[in-house]
Amino acid sequence: MKALVTGGNGFIGRYVVNRLLERGMEVRSVGRSPQPELSALGVETVQADLQDVEAMAQAAKGVGVVFHVAARAGIWGRRPAFAGPNIDGTQAVLAACRKHGVPHLVYTSTPSVVFNRGPFRGEDERLPYGSRWLCHYAETKAIAEAQVLSADSGSPEGLRTVALRPHLVWGPGDPHILPRIVARARAGRMRIIGEGTNQVDISYVENVADAHLNAYDALLAGKAGGRAYFISQGKPVALWPWINEVLQKMDLPPIQQRVPAKVGYALGACAEAAWRLLSLPGEPPMTRFVATELAKDHYFDISAARADLGYVPKVSTAEGVLRAVEDLKARGC
Repeated sequence: MKALVTGGNGFIGRYVVNRLLERGMEVRSVGRSPQPELSALGVETVQADLQDVEAMAQAAKGVGVVFHVAARAGIWGRRPAFAGPNIDGTQAVLAACRKHGVPHLVYTSTPSVVFNRGPFRGEDERLPYGSRWLCHYAETKAIAEAQVLSADSGSPEGLRTVALRPHLVWGPGDPHILPRIVARARAGRMRIIGEGTNQVDISYVENVADAHLNAYDALLAGKAGGRAYFISQGKPVALWPWINEVLQKMDLPPIQQRVPAKVGYALGACAEAAWRLLSLPGEPPMTRFVATELAKDHYFDISAARADLGYVPKVSTAEGVLRAVEDLKARGC
């Protein structure tokens, strides 16, 4: 059996590739840039853009499952920069699956697809898609997830699809969450937004990779088709104490200064306006989306993933932190 992984050289994608190789499966990876590290592992690599319909069709030829992990992530940027990879790219992947009769597709989504500016406290997959979007990533991922789930044929003879929504993925090799927190803390630019008591879901990357393989196994068994699943450690953490725990292990002082949630939101709005008006490079130091996410509860019920996918987060949060900190130190973060 050969598997295709889009974004196999990315953070989550690399772990999915490793899990597939451990199973003895042949793996093909599509990425925008060369993938020499994957080639060294015996992975067949293809350099192509997700939106290239012909290239994606060729990449899907002869595979039994597609893990569509690649996406444009981020909190800032123009909508076309997100819509192209996330919506059009997903359409190209689905078209490739249909053209070659690929039977199974596992899609990497995000809990941000239900974002509505409010808190989430243990809700499940019955939540509707979001509204009042504050970043193009969340909106375009919601559109793409809906496309993937609606493409499920409901029949063993057609394409079966499933979507996973891992929340705040971190661990060794993390290029975004923990390195950015550590960098901002070192620069003295980190502040607690809100009361500092909000609870959030987090997801250790190896557990997320396991969930992808579990989802594939469920599709093989005729289950989970056309459904989305929240993925996490199974128990939320108090966000700011958890961040301070990581900083302590990095020999950095804890974050103690607070900014009221409404002030953080207003600062985000002002920063966004300045970046748009002046066409400033990079991303604003604060946005309304980030202020909302940092100040409010957002954790979900993963009972469905446990029941349907047999998902169990094998690596505990405590063990994951130790591994992540060791990796951060090794990378000089």
